[in-house]
Amino acid sequence: MQIPEAFCTRMQSLLGSEAPAFFAALQQPPFHALRRNPLKYTQSQLEAGLPFPLRAAPFSPLSFYVPDEFQAGRCPLHHAGVFYMQEPSAAAAVTVLDPQPGERVLDLCAAPGGKSTQIAGALSGQGLLWSNEVVRSRVPALLSNLERWGTRNAVISSCRPEILCQALEGFFDRVLVDAPCSGEGMFRRSEQAVSDWSPAHVSACAVRQNAILDSAAQALRPGGVLVYSTCTFSQEENEGVIESFLKTHPAFSLEPCGLSAGHPALDGLARRIYPMDGGEGHFVARMRREGEAERLPAAPAPAPSAAAQAMLASLYRETLAGTPAQIGEKLYLLPPDLPSLHGLGVVRAGLLLGEEKPARGGRKKGDSRFVPAHAAFMAVKPDMLQACLSLSAEDPRVLAFLHGEELEAPETLHGFCGISVEGAVLGFGKCSGGRFKNHYPKGLRML
Repeated sequence: MQIPEAFCTRMQSLLGSEAPAFFAALQQPPFHALRRNPLKYTQSQLEAGLPFPLRAAPFSPLSFYVPDEFQAGRCPLHHAGVFYMQEPSAAAAVTVLDPQPGERVLDLCAAPGGKSTQIAGALSGQGLLWSNEVVRSRVPALLSNLERWGTRNAVISSCRPEILCQALEGFFDRVLVDAPCSGEGMFRRSEQAVSDWSPAHVSACAVRQNAILDSAAQALRPGGVLVYSTCTFSQEENEGVIESFLKTHPAFSLEPCGLSAGHPALDGLARRIYPMDGGEGHFVARMRREGEAERLPAAPAPAPSAAAQAMLASLYRETLAGTPAQIGEKLYLLPPDLPSLHGLGVVRAGLLLGEEKPARGGRKKGDSRFVPAHAAFMAVKPDMLQACLSLSAEDPRVLAFLHGEELEAPETLHGFCGISVEGAVLGFGKCSGGRFKNHYPKGLRML
């Protein structure tokens, strides 16, 4: 790796006697880690389901280092959303944010979804997660990851931060700004990050970060928590941004972030994480807005449709939290705490249950049928489904399903049916006459 000389000079000045350890670490292979999904699996289940022992990472109680040779894409449990592959120090930001069930949480720069899935797990299906990504081309990955995670209570949008935060002023209990940055913490993983680096790029990132943080402050209620994080080492983008923000926003103050891993920053209240700390690189600071405020009211929820209620009854054994609603031809389960969505670039609100489609031949004109969505199955455990084909990890039908093939199934199974591996849902199909017609999305299939 050919590291820019200007970067080396900056890091030497920042780290002093620790600089040799830092530069030595940069020449080592990057860390690999996963983060367990508490919505789907317990610790003991994960330990039993993986072919290697788990070694805890210090940035989240749910994060564990994995062997370099581990290929998550070949593991059915990854496809079932049991875990998320994430650079270990990246989990620190949500650990510091500390979202609680029932809260309203905004992830303002959310793609590809690592931190949003971590927030969703902490919320345990209660409250509201709003995941925003301004770059529209990155939204499909965010949506796919939240679906795989089994998230029911999220809004996914693609909106400029200043527009979104002004419209939702004071609405959120916690806001995370994982800001776009110069990516110095990605140097071990990406030659592109190295080649893109320059002092001018660092300065341009800091200007953008200040603007995003200004917007984020609007969306937070008095008494709420704002967390700022980057995956870079630059003082200009880290301490500099925080110090500038606090000067112009006197209602905000730094508070201890509660993380012991890494190096102290900003008088010990914030944390810096370097490769020699066990992660690729992150900076995290936690601020609180002074005061207290009652929650702003959510918008009135649309009345449940009979079609949506029938769809729910056909799929699930128990009632799911949320408001079933039909919007156009699609059925959703909406979170109970939604604000107005108008003009905010919303791509998805709540859980997509399915879609109304024209009836096939032989039915009356005007009749329709409902086809469930992949997300409707990923959001529950097997025992919550009316019908499920439950398989062990060794069953060859698991890989056949992930390849998109038709499967054998018990003749007792009829209609739309989930499929699970080791207690985690992979997707669904339609059963008839001992056959399982595969409905696994083509874009997710293993080739």
